Amino acid sequence: MSYREIEYSVSDRIATITLHRPDKLNAFTMTMRAELVQAFAEADADDDVRVIIVTGAGRAFCAGADLSAGADTFNAGVNGRAQRPEAGEVDGVPRDGGGTVALQITASRKPVIAAINGPAVGVGVTMTLPMDIRLAASSAKFGFVFTRRGIIPEAASSWFLPRIVGMSQAMEWVATGRVFDAEEALAGGLVSRVVPDDELLPKARELAAEIATNTSGVAVAVARRLMWSMLGAQSPWEAHRLDSMGMHYLGSRADTAEGVSAFLEKRPPEFRMSVNEEFPDFLPHWPQRPGGDR
Repeated sequence: MSYREIEYSVSDRIATITLHRPDKLNAFTMTMRAELVQAFAEADADDDVRVIIVTGAGRAFCAGADLSAGADTFNAGVNGRAQRPEAGEVDGVPRDGGGTVALQITASRKPVIAAINGPAVGVGVTMTLPMDIRLAASSAKFGFVFTRRGIIPEAASSWFLPRIVGMSQAMEWVATGRVFDAEEALAGGLVSRVVPDDELLPKARELAAEIATNTSGVAVAVARRLMWSMLGAQSPWEAHRLDSMGMHYLGSRADTAEGVSAFLEKRPPEFRMSVNEEFPDFLPHWPQRPGGDR
């Protein structure tokens, strides 16, 4: 499909999603929300896509929600969102738009790399939390500024953020709502690497290419599902149960035979299994909605 507020391209088995409202610092709108949900679904359904990179156009990653509606930006009863809930409803209220994006990313079977090229504030940072790897440019800034606007961190970040950085660090950033730099984000565990601005996208693409070239798409998809879904497991026995099923399933498949053969023959592997056709059905649906329904 064509997009208005993002750009989507695929090259060398890497999908790149670029937030594209550079004149507005890529501020988040309901149009962008819908397009991001669609783009991640498109990438997930395409077996030619092995990895997804998300970045921003211009000098920002995403400056947060578009506040052009003024004081009533978040007031659903006044600004009409209650009458046109594009994202649907949950428990009788409009679903949080950032949350619909975060849950779509969470459900992806492709690894997602955030290349944070500038300010990532509000939903601009919370949308990166379900992404698997976050790289930051030296000039990047971060801010969980919600409490300074009288609202709460959204995009399911109360689940993601403490698991990524720990409760103490999460509460410091959320309770103060202050903006902090890339080095603090690195020290706090929010990002895995800080690189010079002009090296950010090349580094992200280098990492994506390493995944796309050297690994089995099905193995990566299964590993991603297990890593995320086991964060809420009650015991390592649940991980052991699913690991055992995964090893049994993949051990007899073509990609495993190819991976071992390529190693023994000292040549690059040629993995051919389809994520969409051969992803195992014994893994738990993720994210699982309360009540067990999908």
